[in-house]
Amino acid sequence: MASDDGRALTYARAGVNIDAGNALVERIGPAAARTGRPGTVAGLGGFGALFDLKAAGYRDPILVAATDGVGTKLRLAIDTGRVDGIGTDLVAMCVNDLVCQGAEPLFFLDYLATGKLDVDQAARVVEGIAAACAACGCGLVGGETAEMPGMYAAGDFDLAGFAVGAMERGADLPRGVAEGDVLLGLASSGVHSNGFSLVRRAAERAGLGWGDPAPFADATLGEALLTPTRLYVAPALAAIRAGGVRALAHVTGGGLTENPPRVLPDGLACAIDLAAWRLPPVFRWLRDVAGLDEPEMLRTFNCGIGMVLVVEAGRAGALADRLSGLGETVVRLGAVVPGQGVAYRGRLA
Repeated sequence: MASDDGRALTYARAGVNIDAGNALVERIGPAAARTGRPGTVAGLGGFGALFDLKAAGYRDPILVAATDGVGTKLRLAIDTGRVDGIGTDLVAMCVNDLVCQGAEPLFFLDYLATGKLDVDQAARVVEGIAAACAACGCGLVGGETAEMPGMYAAGDFDLAGFAVGAMERGADLPRGVAEGDVLLGLASSGVHSNGFSLVRRAAERAGLGWGDPAPFADATLGEALLTPTRLYVAPALAAIRAGGVRALAHVTGGGLTENPPRVLPDGLACAIDLAAWRLPPVFRWLRDVAGLDEPEMLRTFNCGIGMVLVVEAGRAGALADRLSGLGETVVRLGAVVPGQGVAYRGRLA
């Protein structure tokens, strides 16, 4: 079949550049190789990725899988051209979920889809993914880059991640949560990767562009809001191995109102003291600009707490010290009580 100008069609003329895809694989190969860990078997390029659980030190493992994206934070990254950190967000959204099951993240795969592949842009994204994988001991073992003409606007792309982890049989969480257990919160690094549809509307209402100074930080608004999601893998695993952790909850969509109750058995609730920590400046700005009431804040954003650990009361002090020693800002949020959902006292300030 001939094209409109009479020349024969090729895949490249139809909009798919195989050479660009090969160039991307070659460029990201060294970054992926740096994520190698015990258990990874081969590098990029095969039809599937192999992982040796025995070589990773497991005797009777249970596998755990998680998948996620970064929501409309991706829109902000694309519009500002600041795509280097979005890979950390992608990895964090997956591996932070894995550790809530008690699992060590083992390997990661990414999916990037675009209308026309920009090798430099895609490489910056994947190099960010690789750096985050290396930081949490997770091998980047493969992925897919899909060039799909007509599916995306010029310059746009979509991103998804897939992570697999493991724990020994019988070590899965949550386990044994009981009345009187203590809730320890780990500080977030910012908005993380949830609520950005509201964030973008708030910026519009404030009349601010992404290049304008942020009212709450010494950076542009775009830079400040693109602060990557915090990786909690290393401190969470250290706390689990120290003993006394009964559950963990990653505070993502649904905020503090919906996520911690997911790890509690029927008949138990979280009692959280909102006066136990100060609302970070970015959330105070969002609250004031958007006119958000407290229930909406707590159900939309992490409000400064990115991970909640449910721990034995007798181990709370030692675990808080351990986590602080690993660089975490730890807040004693409250306790597990009879009831359902979350019972708040105090006010966000």
